[in-house]
Amino acid sequence: AATFSPQEMWEMFDAIGFGQTAQLGFPGEVPGRLRPWKSWRPIEQATMSYGHGISVSLMQLARAYSVFAHDGELMPLSLTRLEDGPVTGIPVFSPQTAREVRAMLEMAAGPGGTAPKAQVPGYRVAGKTGTAHKLEGGLYANKYLSSFVGFAPVSDPRLIVAVMLDEPSGAKYFGGDVAAPTFSAIIGASLRTLGVPPDAPRVNVV
Repeated sequence: AATFSPQEMWEMFDAIGFGQTAQLGFPGEVPGRLRPWKSWRPIEQATMSYGHGISVSLMQLARAYSVFAHDGELMPLSLTRLEDGPVTGIPVFSPQTAREVRAMLEMAAGPGGTAPKAQVPGYRVAGKTGTAHKLEGGLYANKYLSSFVGFAPVSDPRLIVAVMLDEPSGAKYFGGDVAAPTFSAIIGASLRTLGVPPDAPRVNVV
């Protein structure tokens, strides 16, 4: 199987906006942490593939998902309404690659995936969970950041919703248990409010 070199992997992270601010002009916006690829050790490259050794904001994660919702293009962000007309994105992946990942993300949010609680009756949704240990004093603590980022409807994506819970206090802390239901409630109500037509048969949410 083909693998990324450290430089190629860094360039991909950079292309989807990690390690840089989203240029929103919002006070306190931070770029996150993406170290130069020349300093990576092989084990660090491996662990960075699932989120260790890199830090991103929830806004950066939400924007990164636009490449899968928009056929490979990274879309610009704005805190105000953009002018009517086409919005141009930055090509990052081929449309085929974006559609293939979109199908994987739909399976992750499906009945056999890690986040069936993200499902919305009548709509196809796609997304991914996240469950991260928090660092305290340079060591991992038994405290978590739990997240779910996804979009809907899969057939013609209209909305991306990113949910993160800081130190969920219940017995369950995985993103699929605590963040996915919030995603479902927010995106379901939003799709209905916007009058977006359903694109899937109604199903019972597990």
